[in-house]
Amino acid sequence: MPSVPLPPKESNLFKRILKCYEQKQYKNGLKFCKMILSNPKFAEHGETLAMKGLTLNCLGKKEEAYEFVRKGLRNDVKSHVCWHVYGLLQRSDKKYDEAIKCYRNALKLDKDNLQILRDLSLLQIQMRDLEGYRETRYQLLQLRPTQRASWIGYAIAYHLLKDYDMALKLLEEFRKTQQVPPNKIDYEYSELILYQNQVMREADLFQESLEHIETYEKQICDKLIVEEIKGEMLLKLGRLKEAGEVYKELIERNAENWYYYEGLEKALQPSGLRTISSPMVSTIQELVTGYEASLKTCDLFSTCENGEKEPPTTLLWVRYFLAQHFDKLGQCSLALDYINAAIASTPTLIELFYLKAKIYKHVGNIKEAAKWMDEAQSLDTADRFINSKCAKYMLRANMVKDAEEMCSKFTREGTSAMENLNEMQCMWFQTECAAAYQRLGKYGDALKKCHEVERHFFEITDDQFDFHTYCMRKMTLRAYVDLLRLEDVLRRHAFYFKAARSAIEIYLKLHDNPLTNESKEQEVNSENLSAKELKKMLSKQRRAQKKAKLEEERKHAERERQQKNQKKKRDEEEEETSGPREELVPEKLERVENPLEEAIKFLIPLKNLIGDEIETHLLAFEIYFRKGKFLLMLQSVKRAFAINSNNPWLHECLIKFSKAVSDQSNLPEIVSKVLTQEMQKIFVNKNLESFNEEFLKHNATSIQHQLSGAKMMYFLDKSRQEKAIAVATRLDKNMRDKNVKTLTKVFEALLDGSFGSCHAQCEEYQAACHKLFPFTSAFMPATNEDNSSIASMNHTAINHDLLSNEI
Repeated sequence: MPSVPLPPKESNLFKRILKCYEQKQYKNGLKFCKMILSNPKFAEHGETLAMKGLTLNCLGKKEEAYEFVRKGLRNDVKSHVCWHVYGLLQRSDKKYDEAIKCYRNALKLDKDNLQILRDLSLLQIQMRDLEGYRETRYQLLQLRPTQRASWIGYAIAYHLLKDYDMALKLLEEFRKTQQVPPNKIDYEYSELILYQNQVMREADLFQESLEHIETYEKQICDKLIVEEIKGEMLLKLGRLKEAGEVYKELIERNAENWYYYEGLEKALQPSGLRTISSPMVSTIQELVTGYEASLKTCDLFSTCENGEKEPPTTLLWVRYFLAQHFDKLGQCSLALDYINAAIASTPTLIELFYLKAKIYKHVGNIKEAAKWMDEAQSLDTADRFINSKCAKYMLRANMVKDAEEMCSKFTREGTSAMENLNEMQCMWFQTECAAAYQRLGKYGDALKKCHEVERHFFEITDDQFDFHTYCMRKMTLRAYVDLLRLEDVLRRHAFYFKAARSAIEIYLKLHDNPLTNESKEQEVNSENLSAKELKKMLSKQRRAQKKAKLEEERKHAERERQQKNQKKKRDEEEEETSGPREELVPEKLERVENPLEEAIKFLIPLKNLIGDEIETHLLAFEIYFRKGKFLLMLQSVKRAFAINSNNPWLHECLIKFSKAVSDQSNLPEIVSKVLTQEMQKIFVNKNLESFNEEFLKHNATSIQHQLSGAKMMYFLDKSRQEKAIAVATRLDKNMRDKNVKTLTKVFEALLDGSFGSCHAQCEEYQAACHKLFPFTSAFMPATNEDNSSIASMNHTAINHDLLSNEI
């Protein structure tokens, strides 16, 4: 039954409740609610109960909020206010589909309610229900034809649906209603003109776009974009000479914008060599080494020259150039010789130490690289760029604490650098931190960083909600459309891909090797220990427990302090819209019940948005392989095969998939038939051994392919271990990808059990690689120290068996 209509006094109180909600005076709003509900006659008034629930939700009391709103809706199910409030509550919980249903129910009861229509349109554009958005914007235009937002919103709906003709008609009709003097510059009118022009360009109306921008040029505030549009349209129309003149003027204005040079290049249509050939590299090298030798002897570029001598810095920068040149060519010894000579002459120049660090990074000695980058940042501790670079190198060297301390120089005082970097959504740090923890085997900490990055992307997606009304009001229409398009493909960003990839790899590892209960393991081991060894072990356990307890107390104190600060902030602002998010605890994250289901959560956005990357489908295969989902495995390998049929990781997946299908005897007949037909297209009547041998023969000069083929050789037949290792460790002159990265992959495969136990061959291969790359830490001879090469590699290697090919 509907609640009793409110008399004037209570009706005025209800209006004050609405006003308090709009002005975020939530405690006052609750007082007015109490004044109405304390009257026995109106104790069950549905709309007041609903508003009380909505107000409580804004104070973070979610359970009470739902209780009151649902009670209010039950008491007055035919009230559009109750349905609207229920929709607002669902919206605050990000349940946008449910909120839309509530709004539609509200509109059935009050079809011309402007506020409900506006709220519905916001959710529709947020969910990209463009057809529904267009209908709602049409209703708003009919109800408020004089409002600017009504016209603009309806035009944007057609633009996003790619009905450019209708969008342009609406924009032109609206433009005609704007009273702007021809010689006056009005920002909002200027933005309308530029948005019109953007729609024209997207509709391929190049001539119309050029004429349009020339007609309204004097009324546009952004003179730079006018010239850029002219240059682009002139190129599209084939008027290259005029386009060239425009881009030359733009380059004079900003010589660092690469887009202008690309435009000029298209306008000039230069012919000739597009890439640097090896005769050209040799010529450059011969010239610059000649300069270096001459400058050393007579301070001139050539001994034949007569004239004013070059300043000492000339020789410095020549050596700097040569160091980069030989680093690029992979001749690290020469590169280090030149950079060391430069440092000896000028030991206070940051760029020299920065380059030396890069050279060590390229040769695979990341700890030495981090050392020299630290030296570079010590020369200017106020430089945030070099500070960030140093932190990144430290993370690459697994020096997480050192990196955090380095970043703390530029983070907020009074809070840990790690927490502050998370608040600032500093995702380069978090992705590198996740990778470092992953290499160290600290999977809980790594997963925490991955989930933090995932939350950032969720928040960025959610934050667009505030711009749907703001951009209409401020007429920033071009930026608004760009924002919507960015949000549509947001998780294509490299930061998300890195975090998702790390998370999936870790969850796969946790599925293959679940973390055991350490105390149980120790109980079993203690049975075989002597009294002295047992005493030593127990002492070690006590120390570890004490250390863990102190660390936990520290973390607990830090959490309490942060919660107090958050509560204080909420109390001051009284604007909290939802309760605190679930805390990410590393110990819980690394001990999830179903790691594969967690991996799929990170995989889905990759499949939806990054389907053109082969790694997406190979990661998908690894998950479905472990789940035993044969049709999904087939889908994954087919999509990967369509991208690159000769990918080494794909080759491993194909063989393992085929073997799994042949070993499976209880598949449904229709599934078995589909699998057989599809695999036949790939293997073409070859057995797995023949398929693998052909792959090896076809890729005889690629170390990466030889490694994958060798691993599959051993996988199919364990008796061929020696042959497989010989294939994987070939280092003859014909191999074209003989670099640090590839050889390290082979070394990791020898260590991680991909070829069984092969300690002797591993040491022999390490020695051979050390001769080729003497500065690479992974190939340096093992010492008695704990961080010896092999021990370190065993500790940090993460790509076992199916994941040995780096993504």
